[in-house]
Amino acid sequence: MSATTSPPRPPKPGSRRLIYSIAGLIAALVLAVAVNLLAQRLLPRLRLDLTEQHLYTLSDGTKQVLTNLKDPVTLRLFYSSKLGSSIPVYGAYADRVREMLQEYAAVSNGRLRLEYLDPEPFSETEDRAMAYGLQGVPVDQSGEQVYFGIAGTNLLDDERVLPFLQPDRERFLEYDLTRLVYELSNPRRPVVGMLSALPVNGDPRAMMMRVPGAGQPFVIANQLRQFFTLRDVASDAQVIPADMQVLIAAHPQHLPDATLYAIDQFVMRGGKLFVLADPHSESQASRPGPSGQPPADTASNLDRLLGAWGIETPSDKVVLDQRGAWRVRGNPQDRLQAVDYLAWFNASGDSLSHSDVATADLQQVTFASAGQVLRKEGASIEFTPLITSSDHAMLADVAKVEENPNPAALLASFRPDGRRYVLLARARGILNSAFPDGPPAPPKGEERPADFPAHLAHSTSPANLVVANDADLLEDRFWVQVQDFFGQQVTTPFSDNGALIANLTDTLAGGDALIGLRSRGESLRPFVRVEAMRRTAEANYRQTEQALTQKLEATERRLRELRQGTSAGGERNQQMQTVITPEQRAEIDRARQEIVATRAQLRAVQLDLRRDIEGLERTLRLVNIALVPVLLTLLALGLAVLRRRRRTAARA
Repeated sequence: MSATTSPPRPPKPGSRRLIYSIAGLIAALVLAVAVNLLAQRLLPRLRLDLTEQHLYTLSDGTKQVLTNLKDPVTLRLFYSSKLGSSIPVYGAYADRVREMLQEYAAVSNGRLRLEYLDPEPFSETEDRAMAYGLQGVPVDQSGEQVYFGIAGTNLLDDERVLPFLQPDRERFLEYDLTRLVYELSNPRRPVVGMLSALPVNGDPRAMMMRVPGAGQPFVIANQLRQFFTLRDVASDAQVIPADMQVLIAAHPQHLPDATLYAIDQFVMRGGKLFVLADPHSESQASRPGPSGQPPADTASNLDRLLGAWGIETPSDKVVLDQRGAWRVRGNPQDRLQAVDYLAWFNASGDSLSHSDVATADLQQVTFASAGQVLRKEGASIEFTPLITSSDHAMLADVAKVEENPNPAALLASFRPDGRRYVLLARARGILNSAFPDGPPAPPKGEERPADFPAHLAHSTSPANLVVANDADLLEDRFWVQVQDFFGQQVTTPFSDNGALIANLTDTLAGGDALIGLRSRGESLRPFVRVEAMRRTAEANYRQTEQALTQKLEATERRLRELRQGTSAGGERNQQMQTVITPEQRAEIDRARQEIVATRAQLRAVQLDLRRDIEGLERTLRLVNIALVPVLLTLLALGLAVLRRRRRTAARA
């Protein structure tokens, strides 16, 4: 008897549905992994920046620097995790720096390499951080150092560092990083030319006279040499060297047409120009000329060039500013020993632009007999003020400050007009040559150099200029104290003129990529509405508090009058100072009730403040915790209903 085998039974509908579900989940998982791998391979640089100020979108200048990298550059971020755990704001800022560095690496096409290091105490990583010159900071009493800086190197082992990254400087994070990369990719020092009627680089004639301190270079010249290759440019030069990136024309006085043409063509070829004109040079007026006396003409300008480019630097007026005016010694005939000299003043606070990297971190800049800088009406050039006077300023004739100025008379005739006058500005745009007919004839007895360049009728790219109407920004006595310490000069700045000149020259030498970078927004955004509510309630509270104080003072005066008997009643009340009448008692009780009522109003204001803020907090919590899940649930229900309708329609 043979055994019979029964045919396999088909799986039940429930089991079949379970198998299909598991297979679908596996397929969905495989599809998700495949999509992620494809996106990582094909779309590595695809990002969507939804921040209001586009914090994570790199500027065109940064992209230009990164895409032009020829050799690899390595950036090492040294960040102590203990810093973020101890001070959370640094932890949030560290995440911001990492994300920015990753964006840099993505744009650089692999030429920018990143390393993230955590320098723990007494480790080799900490030794590397110290060797690079990064700054260690203690965060507690144990004395352990934490680090938060960036060290960059190139193939030539050149090093550039950001010693310690501060959240306060977040709006300039992109500029600092781009400058770091730019300097590593261009390690040669930029060449800066100095064309000046002032002895910025020293006066050999004065040094031959062996007068202590006379003839020495300006302090600013020594500072510029620390960062740039500084060269003198003769006042009769016919050509500005092609390897010169920046030309500083400080107090350009009585330049011949040949030199003006050389400066014009320097700008047309893409050179960066820093002009410091002056309606009255205090520096020149304080130094003897060839005749032994100070020159009578102390004004300078580049009107022929700047006028053709849409900029004016008037030489007939100076700016007087009472805010920040220097206190100077008065005339012997005056009763006042010291008086405000309105022509010499410190520009500070809202007079300094905080959106430009060159002026954002400055505290004050000193001006002396400065004029204003204007954009001509109808000019197409982009004009950005960097430093202005305060709104408590006016214009005065330059003759009032030229010879034997009278500070008391200036102060007596001072009538501020409420305007802010531009003292220093950036200018950018396509410029036409101030010599449309070509180069002028060379000076008599001279020939054009062999390397004389071809004439350009307009700039080949947007030109970048910085224009100030005060060359005394460079003068030592207006910003730095110089003392001799055993044969060594010790400089102590009391104003930021030196930093200003160095910063502006640095941005110009960095090319268009760095000039185009401005301050960005901050990722650590304040609660604006909450702060506005708090300020409003605080104002109401202060008003009520002031009213309460006045009532208390009035009540205390009244109580003293009642106790001393100086109220109505005359001599009889004075004789009965210790007796309080029912009327006085009733008045005291009313005053006390008024005090209690006013204090209740104060508590009500504070309660309203907390009530409004707490109400807003509850609303935000409701939105974050409840509203988003509710919206997702409604979306899921809607999709389910839509799918069911489609299935029903397909079956029908």
